[in-house]
Parts: sequence; structure tokens; C-alpha cells
Amino acid sequence: MRLIARASAMALVLAAVPAAAQRQDVGALQAAQRGAIAKLAWMNGRWRGEAITQTPTGDHRVTQTERIGDLLGGTIKLVEGRGFQADGTIGFNAFGVVSFDPSTGKYAFHTYAQGRAGDFAFTPTDDGYVWEIPAGPMTIRYTARLAGGLWTETGERIVVGRPAQPFFVMHLRRIGDSDWPEAGAMSPK
Repeated sequence: MRLIARASAMALVLAAVPAAAQRQDVGALQAAQRGAIAKLAWMNGRWRGEAITQTPTGDHRVTQTERIGDLLGGTIKLVEGRGFQADGTIGFNAFGVVSFDPSTGKYAFHTYAQGRAGDFAFTPTDDGYVWEIPAGPMTIRYTARLAGGLWTETGERIVVGRPAQPFFVMHLRRIGDSDWPEAGAMSPK
């Protein structure tokens, strides 16, 4: 009975998928994803530096670390950021997945941080990337650049009709390679 129910459910799913999508070449889709994610290869590894966030009570400084690597055969990029307080405790922790959709030609950044999750537009540039968070009447824009081995990312609050208001900056240096997230992956035995 369960087998019949599963088969019926699968038939409904397949009927909903356009015939053209069913014929798409999985290898070609993955090759397009790998090519798009490869544009961000400069990010891979372990990074460390200072991050400063301007708050109503003053500047909040942390030692920021980023651990970045590819997964699923290079078709997605995983990003884990940790901000360490002066006493060594973690004051900020975030996780994100950068992906590329060959059907739309667009990147996405799915993030988890501070008890929230979201999907955001992500655009690679010649020397970095830009990603944005819609926040009601404002947009939070993060712009990253890699120059001379220094990864600088700035955050700005943008309200239409007003000048952008910077509130965040981080400067990171690559401190080494990382076998994350592939390290420790399951094997067949």
C-alpha cells in the first residue's frame, strides 16, 4: 500500500514538471553551476581579520573568521563566519550557501544568522561580490572586494533619496587552505 502511495505521489510530481525540464541534461546543469561557482574560488580557505560594526552605543569590534569551501562537486559554496569577542567567546556566527541557477542565470545566497534565515540576491563582480538584504523601506548592501590579498567587505544602509549610510567593515587576510566541508565526508565503507 505504501509503495502505491509513493508511486502515486511521484507520478503527480513528475506530471507537474514540464517535459522540457525532465529532458534537461543533469551533467550540463551541474557544469554550468560549477563554472559559476568557480568564479568565487578566491574565497576558498580560512580567513581572519578585524570587523567593526557601528551601533547606537559605539563601535563593536570582533576578530572575524571565515571558513569557505565547495560542496556537491563544486556546484555550491559554503561559508561559515564567526566573530570572536575580545574574551574569545563567539559574538557572531553565520552560515551561508552560495548557489547558481542555470535556468535563470542568477546566483542566490541562503543565509542563517542571529536566529534568522533568508534568501538574497548575490552578484559576483570582477574583484568580489555584492549581496543585499531587503529590510522594509531600506536595503542592507554588502560589497566585498579582494585587492592585494586583502578581502574588504563593507555594509551600508540604503534608503531611497538619502545617501548610503556605512555601518560595517571587515578586513580579512587568507591564513591558509581548508579541507572543509569535504573533510570527514562519509565513504561507502
